[in-house]
Amino acid sequence: EVIPCNRMELSQQLAVEELITTEASYVHNIQLCVLDIQAHLQKKQLPDLDLEGLFSNTNEILHVSRRFLKGLEATATQEHEQLLCISALFQEFKEEMENVYKIYCASYEHALLLLESYRKDPRLQEEILKTLNATVPHTGASDLSFFLVMPVQRITKYPLLLGKILENTPAGTSAYPALQAAVCAMAQVNTNINEYKRRREVANKYNKAEHLTLRDRFARLNTHSIAKKTTRLSRLFMHEAGIVAKTEDREYDELEEKFQCVVSSVAVLKENMASYLGHLEAFLLPTPHKCELQIDEGPAQQYCHFAEYLHCTVYPEFVRPQPSIGVPPSARVQQGLAPGQGSRELRGTRPDSDLTNRHSLLGPEREGAAMNTYLAINALLVAELPRFNQVALQLLGQILCSLSTLQQDLAAQVLHQAGKELEQMPRGRMPLPSFWKMVEDTLQQSGAQLRTFCQAFEMVTPSLVTKPLNPTEERKVLSLVSKHGPDKLYQVTSNIRGSKDLDLTLQRGQIVALLQSVDTKGNRSRWLVDAGGPRGFVPAGKLQPYCPVQSQQPGMQMPALESSTERRRHSYASPEAPRPQVATFTPAFQVRVGRHPPAPFLATPPAPCWSLCVQCVVQPCVWREPHDKKGSKEWSLVDVSGQRGYVPSSYLVTIPVQEPMGWSLPV
Repeated sequence: EVIPCNRMELSQQLAVEELITTEASYVHNIQLCVLDIQAHLQKKQLPDLDLEGLFSNTNEILHVSRRFLKGLEATATQEHEQLLCISALFQEFKEEMENVYKIYCASYEHALLLLESYRKDPRLQEEILKTLNATVPHTGASDLSFFLVMPVQRITKYPLLLGKILENTPAGTSAYPALQAAVCAMAQVNTNINEYKRRREVANKYNKAEHLTLRDRFARLNTHSIAKKTTRLSRLFMHEAGIVAKTEDREYDELEEKFQCVVSSVAVLKENMASYLGHLEAFLLPTPHKCELQIDEGPAQQYCHFAEYLHCTVYPEFVRPQPSIGVPPSARVQQGLAPGQGSRELRGTRPDSDLTNRHSLLGPEREGAAMNTYLAINALLVAELPRFNQVALQLLGQILCSLSTLQQDLAAQVLHQAGKELEQMPRGRMPLPSFWKMVEDTLQQSGAQLRTFCQAFEMVTPSLVTKPLNPTEERKVLSLVSKHGPDKLYQVTSNIRGSKDLDLTLQRGQIVALLQSVDTKGNRSRWLVDAGGPRGFVPAGKLQPYCPVQSQQPGMQMPALESSTERRRHSYASPEAPRPQVATFTPAFQVRVGRHPPAPFLATPPAPCWSLCVQCVVQPCVWREPHDKKGSKEWSLVDVSGQRGYVPSSYLVTIPVQEPMGWSLPV
């Protein structure tokens, strides 16, 4: 042990020892805070506990402080050069210390506010106390603030410790100017940290103003604020009108342009990533492996195995995070580009409102507090935007490299599995031209077989035959004919099972009446029909026009309509009028005058002229036109007993002709 020769040298040695020992104790406590307390709280996964807000970047401070302590301990072996080494060490670490401590000091007040809010929550406070008792019981700490204040105290103590060493160093020694430079450097570091903290407070103030409610904004209105906003607005108009020249800041404008370019690049990359995953999902829509093909071997079964491998193995691994592959997986890339989280990760500590508020403060107010505010925000942005742009571009480059790597791995994995399945196929090694020739021949052969099968199926398929109807069916058909006319009748060709709302379930051979040849959505393959009671939709392909067997009794067929010459004799018949549709059904029906209950019809006003008097309750007639000369369907033109005239349409009933194998009216 060397005994100092005088009191100044002894004080100097004690000051150096104090610097090294206190640094070692400080590093030990920061290590407890990061590796024990923070890690223990992180394992508990408390959702209401903001660990990032509490501990900020203490892990970065620990990394720098460990290296700094190692350098301080190494100076003990330098003897007479120790003070010079200490001074050089502070000069070496001043930038790193400023970068890590300014972030922590700027967020220290926010950490204290969080800690105060946790004290009001008994559950969180209890968990924090349990963590302290379990990890650092020997320190006697009763609160997290014991550890959180240490970095703030340590960075402010470096100039004092160096100043104490400088006081006990003779001015004539070579270490004196070096120590002076170290003291000034650390004092400047503290000044820069305080200035950065002030800028952050100004930026946060303007950032919080954007989240005020309308009521809060009105509450803040006063004479000063109205005058200030009026001045800003008038200044803006003067700038836009060219009355006052705009203040330009080319350095900032270039940085903002790069920033906007980064923002647009992130948005485009996010859209492309979503589109890429959407295309992959669309490609995997066919799922043959989930169908019962009843094929035990062959190309179809191998294709099912390949599709199952893509759905169950390749695609889930591609979209699931896998840290072991060394690159961000697609799921993490897409999540990092999502709104909110992606913005926070990319923008870091920059408030979103700084770009806008900077322009609002640029011209109108450049005196006093407004000038200081502008300079604070401008300096903060000019200092942080270059670093942000650089980090953002690096992150985008890593994302693009990761996507390329993922796509290459995906393609290689799919091609490898496809090659294995291809080798098992009988023609897997066939040359490509020969393979396509074989495919073309196979398709032509299959098409010919399908056409042959369809022809054979049409030949052997039994057609619908008209069978005698029971009395109930007869009455239903008569009702449908009276309501809708014979040309609206259709017969069901196969059983129909309704699967949707308003669909009917009908049996093969059942008679229905067409109401509308389109559904409510304009689909012409679903028709609205009347089944003699219930009404609903049925497939149009399972209906065919109802054609009963033609009568073999010529006397009971409906007389033919009059010729065009006879039709031209009446003024009420237009030459261009279409022929009544009932003529197409003449082989199967007669038209009779009928009324239930029986009531004869006597031609009285307001009946049209040429009205007939029908005395019989059931009397055969010939239906000429289903309307009068004015187009009213309440009256129909008929021939009865050699006379022609009008009768009420409600008195007419269309009756099918009696057939031996068909159906007839009951007597």
